[in-house]
Formats: sequence, C-alpha cells, structure tokens
Amino acid sequence: MKNNKKALGLTMVITACTFWGISGLFAKALFNISTSITSLWLTQWRLILGGAIMVLISWLHGDHPFHVFRNLHDTWVIFAYGVIGLVPVQFAYFMAVQKGNASIATVLQFLGPFFIIAYLAAFRHEPPRRIEIICAILAFFGVFIIATHGRLNYLAVTPAVLFWGFISAIGVATNTLIPQNMLRTGRVPALVVTAWGLLFAGIVLLAIHPQQPHIPNVSGVWICCTGILIIGTIIPFYLANSALKYIDATTFSLMDAFEPISATIGSVLLFNLHMTWADILGSILVVFAVCVINIHPMPKHIQD
Repeated sequence: MKNNKKALGLTMVITACTFWGISGLFAKALFNISTSITSLWLTQWRLILGGAIMVLISWLHGDHPFHVFRNLHDTWVIFAYGVIGLVPVQFAYFMAVQKGNASIATVLQFLGPFFIIAYLAAFRHEPPRRIEIICAILAFFGVFIIATHGRLNYLAVTPAVLFWGFISAIGVATNTLIPQNMLRTGRVPALVVTAWGLLFAGIVLLAIHPQQPHIPNVSGVWICCTGILIIGTIIPFYLANSALKYIDATTFSLMDAFEPISATIGSVLLFNLHMTWADILGSILVVFAVCVINIHPMPKHIQD
C-alpha cells in the first residue's frame, strides 16, 4: 500500500511538472499568433482565473479557504507570496518565453534553488556546503555555454531573455521562502495558500496596469488560453499540492526536471527549435546540478 501511494505521488508530480513545461509551449504559440498578446495580459488573466477556480476547488475540497482571513498575519504572508513570489515566477517566465523560447525560459527558471542558497548565505548566515558551491558553478557554467555557445565575444541568447530568466529564477526562490513557515506548521492548507496567492497576484497586476490590449477573436487564442489555464495552471498546481501527501519534498524537487525536459522536447517538435551541442550540454549541466543538490537536500526548514 505504501509503495502504491508513493507511485501515485510520483505520477502526480511528474504529470504536474510536465504540464508546467507544456504551458510554456502554449504561451509561445499564443505570442506567435499576434504581437498584441503580451506577457502581462497573459499573466494577469492566468493568475486571476486560475486563482479564482482554485479557491472554488479548495472550498469544495473542504479546506475552508475564507478562514485564512481571520488571521491578518497569514493573509499578509499569502499576499506577499503572491506579489513577490508568484508574479516574478509567472510574468518573468512568460517574458522569457516571449523573448526567446519555452526551453531556455524553463532551464533558466530551474536555477531558482541556487538563489535560495545565496539568500541563506547572505541573510541567515548559513554558508553554502561544498556540494552546493560546486553545483552552482556547474549550473551557471551551463548557462554560460547556452548563452555564448562557448565563445566569449558572442551571445546566442539575447540579454533580455537572460534578464527575465534570472528574474523568474529569483521568483522561484521567493516563491519557496515566503510561505515556508506557514506551510511547515500546516495551519493553512497548501492548496489555499496557492489559490489566494494566484488571485492576489493577478489582482495586483491588473490594478497596476488595467489597460487591456485588443486580443484577436480567433480559435487559436482561446485554445492556447484554455490550455494555459487548465493544463498549465489548475491541474498541475492541484496535482503538485496533492502529491506532497505521498512523497517527500526532495523527491518532488527531483521530478522538477521533467519541466525543462518537456519544454525542450516540445519546442523542438512543435516550433522547430534547433538545439546545438552547446544548448544540449548547457541544459544538461543545469538540470544535473539542480538534481544533485536535491539528492543532497538543503536544510529541513527550506525543504518545506
């Protein structure tokens, strides 16, 4: 029975990470339809609709999502998680996809754990372990290979892609660090934290930039938007939250590798992305480095 539950958890998280990778492909297809479709518009409505639907799901699930507002501190933590964590994860990622492709955007976002290590060293005085330093050097060397194809006077990836990719990776760090105490104590269900975080983030983005672009009313737009909302947001977030009942955080982190893998394979098959030896080698180095530090996990309070 225990093995069956672990297998179920693994299936859930692999599906979730694969679907997150696929969402980048839907986004790239959407951006290719019309230049009026922006990363900001896509992020706003993905967050708002996804968050609203997940609040409903958490309510049907019996998690009492509105009880969180009885505690002002918890409400502010979830708000910060949405604005400082989810906004860069979502918006910066889509910007990297729009400026480049889903493959490079996902690989760069995969660097998030190394920004967590840097935060711990700078602000919590927890020096990185030797394995973490080695893996960080390996991962950023992988990015260097992808960006330059091994030539110091050449950039194969635009500075804009690198900038937004690194911002999305920083978002992965804030996305992990901000709600960790709340999730570790279990006083607020993870599904509720995610649902309100998404909704708060979307509302803030809409308030900052309420002007909406003219979106072409064609079937391709709505198919891609539906794919991003359902396949790229609601299903994977729900599966990811559910999977943690059956597998530990370290195993979950290892399965994250399916996100850049699915995004890369999809980019090659659907968008004729040409992968050079440098792209392949650099991506392998990044994914390998992140997997290694997850095999040798960070302190317990960060895993949660």
